[in-house]
Amino acid sequence: MTKRLRLSLLAALLAIPAMAMAESRSLEAQLAHALLALKEGHMDAALREADALVKANPNFRLAQLVKADLLMARAKPLTGFGNASGAPHDKIEDLRSEAQARLQRYQDQTPVSSIPKHLWKLDPEQKHALVVDASRSTLYVFENVDNEPRYVTDYYISIGKSGADKTNEGDKRTPIGVYYVKDSLPASSLTDFYGVGAFPLSYPNEWDIKHGRSGHGIWIHGTPSDTYSRPPLASSGCVVLANDDLNRLSKMLQIGKTPVVITNQMEWSDDKDKAERDALLKEIEHWRTDWSSRDTEAYLKHYARNFYSEDMDYAAWASHKGKVNAGKAWIKVEVNNLSVFPYPGTTNMAVVNFEQDYSSNNLNNKMKKRQYWIKQGERWQILYEGAA
Repeated sequence: MTKRLRLSLLAALLAIPAMAMAESRSLEAQLAHALLALKEGHMDAALREADALVKANPNFRLAQLVKADLLMARAKPLTGFGNASGAPHDKIEDLRSEAQARLQRYQDQTPVSSIPKHLWKLDPEQKHALVVDASRSTLYVFENVDNEPRYVTDYYISIGKSGADKTNEGDKRTPIGVYYVKDSLPASSLTDFYGVGAFPLSYPNEWDIKHGRSGHGIWIHGTPSDTYSRPPLASSGCVVLANDDLNRLSKMLQIGKTPVVITNQMEWSDDKDKAERDALLKEIEHWRTDWSSRDTEAYLKHYARNFYSEDMDYAAWASHKGKVNAGKAWIKVEVNNLSVFPYPGTTNMAVVNFEQDYSSNNLNNKMKKRQYWIKQGERWQILYEGAA
């Protein structure tokens, strides 16, 4: 570690607010105490802090390296990060990357009172939502308070060795998109590599499939029993947490309901963003009422000309809906448990999920539906529609 990096790390860690000192972040603060003592020339105090951290987390390799550097500093001046002769260069670089990622997590302090741009509206039954910021090695947890997301905590994570934006099977990238926790795999069903358990995600989704993105097995999982944390870029595409953090997170996850938004960079809502959200919510309501009115022409105006479903394009959809509506004396459509998530990595597109309650003079049907809405020009329109 260079002198400049060490000093900037210390400065950032000293600015940590008390509310951030939770869960795994507390060990990052303990690491800061060791580095602060080192900066002040209190080598024995620094070593005591590092030693305490290692004793509490013996598999925390970054802490082990800091302790080793401090021990070596008793014999000779430090010349870099990882002074041990013969230390594997790639392993040292991995630990350097982890140190830098943890530094960035504190330099970019979470505006805990802000609403994330990626969570426009939560379903009342979704107790929590997750947002993964691939660029900051951070997983944010939000609680659903009156259908609005409220910051709870965040965790250091690792993602794919080749970064984010997965396109192909085996590319060792983590996908960018909106997914859901679809299963829970206990440690007893897995090898030690996955730690205390795993939560498979719903990759690939409809948008991934439309764009030919391949691959499978994207999970949120833990670390091997001999490893506290992994470097920022370390998995084959999964999102990896320390086992203690995953144990805490697992209590907040709902199978089939918890959304996981993976983005290249976390963004926060502003007035313009809120206006776009309100415009989309208004358009969804117009779609519902136009369908209920049996005005097929007005109803179809809500669909983009490049619309697609699993088996129909716009022309086929328009023909089908025209025939169905012609055979109805009345229609009533209810939309419940609505959620809306702007799609990361795209411009002016959002994923909309809801429970649809459809009734007419000759059919009653309830289903979970998913739509992709896209803003083309000045109007939001439906690009995709299908069962969720």
